[in-house]
Amino acid sequence: MKITIRHPLPLSMCLFICLGWCAMFMASSVWAATDNSKQTGARAVLVTGASSGIGRNIAERLAASGFIVYAGARKQADLDSLNAIENIQAIRLDVTIQDEIDAAVQTVTEAGHGLYGLVNNAGVGVLGPMIEVEESDLHFVLDVNVYGPYRVTRAFAPLIIESKGRITNIGSVSGIVSGVLYGPYSMSKHAIEAYTDSLAEEMAKFGVAVNVVDPGGYRTSIRKNSLETMKQRDITGEGTLFEEEMTRMLDAFQQYSEDVKAPDQVTDAVVHALFDPKPLRRYLVVPNTQQAELTIRQMLRETAQLNQWHAYSYDRDQLIQMLDEVLAEHPPRK
Repeated sequence: MKITIRHPLPLSMCLFICLGWCAMFMASSVWAATDNSKQTGARAVLVTGASSGIGRNIAERLAASGFIVYAGARKQADLDSLNAIENIQAIRLDVTIQDEIDAAVQTVTEAGHGLYGLVNNAGVGVLGPMIEVEESDLHFVLDVNVYGPYRVTRAFAPLIIESKGRITNIGSVSGIVSGVLYGPYSMSKHAIEAYTDSLAEEMAKFGVAVNVVDPGGYRTSIRKNSLETMKQRDITGEGTLFEEEMTRMLDAFQQYSEDVKAPDQVTDAVVHALFDPKPLRRYLVVPNTQQAELTIRQMLRETAQLNQWHAYSYDRDQLIQMLDEVLAEHPPRK
């Protein structure tokens, strides 16, 4: 077995434990999109990794709003639980198994509702320093988090194109700000940023919008599952070059309180991304100004770093002019 951690966060970003950006998605606009869909008939959406956490929250919200939800999960108990919810049809779907993906396509096609939305949510993580992580573990996380969305999207693309629908990828702030021990996961989520941009440009010709939602952490079983799995595998970092960092991380996980927000605001962003007439390319979901600053500052820091060395570096005035032009294209919510 591999050491898996569902939707982990970098240790350096412990502040990213609650997600929000609720100001970006006021309930009125989100539910207006939902009500419109009800008036025009139920639309079908596939959510991968719907057994718990963010995926389960998304599936339940959409189902409660009258949408037809195909909820992907791997374990029979989760499939049974999902099937008990009105408007949800659970589908056995491991995003690393092509046969299950093909079977899911057949199931959705035969249901006759088409497919308007795809939410690529399924994800795993592997802890470990980049100079010590096993290649098999790195392959595991990339296989699920990068190749998984690629496989599922490729398989369902004809249905999405036919409906001129939406594709929403669940990224992470870890794909923007990385940290010690979280390299494999951050690599995978950084890849999702590039994947989203390329896919969005390619699918635009078919009238399909593609976007990415970048959350931090929510009330999930992430840390509990992480600790249990690492205990089973006797992964402590003892005797390695990063023993001190691993010890601090384990201590932080032990002391962390799960009394944090449910992922409702992530689902708000997903609903907006799927159904709003003017979806955004990116949705940063954070609960306060401090966390927003940490993330945006990292992007600005990378811009400054890129501008340092090349022969055509821009001065401050030129950079500010560029920023103003980009802000005019993508104005912040007031």
